[in-house]
Amino acid sequence: MKILMYCLNYAPELTGIGKYTAEQAEWLVAQGHEVRVITAPPYYPEWKVSEGYKACSYKREMRNGVTVLRAPLWVPAKPSGLKRLLHLATFAVSSMPVLFAQARWKPDVVFVVEPPLFCSPATLLFAKLFGSKTWLHIQDFEVDAAFALGILKNERAKRIVERIENRLLRWFDRVSTISQAMMRLAEAKGVDRSRLVHFPNWVDVETIHPEVKGHAIRDELNIPADAVVALYSGNMGHKQGLEILGRAANLLQDSQNIHFVFCGSGPGKAALEETCARLNRAHFLPLQSIERLPSLLASADIHLLPQRADAADLVMPSKLTGMLASGRPIVATAADGTEVADVVCGRGITVSPGDASAVADAVFSLAGNEALRTALGTAARQYAETTLALDSLLTRFTTHVADVLRENPAGERPRSA
Repeated sequence: MKILMYCLNYAPELTGIGKYTAEQAEWLVAQGHEVRVITAPPYYPEWKVSEGYKACSYKREMRNGVTVLRAPLWVPAKPSGLKRLLHLATFAVSSMPVLFAQARWKPDVVFVVEPPLFCSPATLLFAKLFGSKTWLHIQDFEVDAAFALGILKNERAKRIVERIENRLLRWFDRVSTISQAMMRLAEAKGVDRSRLVHFPNWVDVETIHPEVKGHAIRDELNIPADAVVALYSGNMGHKQGLEILGRAANLLQDSQNIHFVFCGSGPGKAALEETCARLNRAHFLPLQSIERLPSLLASADIHLLPQRADAADLVMPSKLTGMLASGRPIVATAADGTEVADVVCGRGITVSPGDASAVADAVFSLAGNEALRTALGTAARQYAETTLALDSLLTRFTTHVADVLRENPAGERPRSA
């Protein structure tokens, strides 16, 4: 098959959507498929274009057998609501010529990753003109999340954008999301159930597993071997609710055997560093390479998964898969009934979002109970092996794509629209 992936984020970005799109593309190539990727220069989560790339130029490169076509975009130094919209719009406009240049290649399917939804109109037009099938994969419901988190606030604008979003969703041959809660939301927006696919993020259970040694990371930070490490690793942005982790660390400052490690980058990092400035057992690391990720996860005794209540079920934290595969228990801020709470149940402890005292209590409780940590971590690993293994999920994806290609002629509007 010829698969054109159209996404804002891609390798060498180390976290979030870019990591998954790159793993997916490279896996498909390894299985004998032809894959091209239209994307932007790497900039996330630092919100700064990486060295060796330029924000204002087009670039073609080969990465592990994948043809990567990069289009310009504007990257705001301090992203806000309006700036984020402009940021997404610049990529949608600049990447359009690259998209239509693929007409001669004739992709069987165009796989669009949301965000950004802004790329959908051009994709649908391309498919109608040139006969490709279309697949929208929703990593984040960006419209709902932007308003829920207060990034965007105008209610009239919200209604207009939601109507446009609902119409666009109905035109894709397939729409997939990464959680059951997001599946329900897509259906509520008008996507016919027959065109919905549950396509969760995955983890390489052969690379990340409980037997990996994490002592090198601990040694670098001068953390004693018998200490209990509570780790947060990933993007430090608005959706994470990181502020409660700083408060929890302060509440446990007298617990001599508990160390907090915060690894990552993003707009919220400076505030977290300031909150923890006086703590001797709070450590900060930059984002680690893919090669070091297994060791980083193995350095933890407890994983931390904060999430704001207003983002519940609009996003599914991508970092959760690695936490589970590492075989360590998780302390998550998630309300009962949310998908995060359901996944963590029996594999960690969930507390109410925004409750720093409850986070501190959960960490303290696990730190003092090695047997419980082991039991919860074992259950987490079993879940990763049976539900989130990379090969099984991506094999299932190719089966779905083959099903789409056998359906009514490409470019026709789905009957449910």
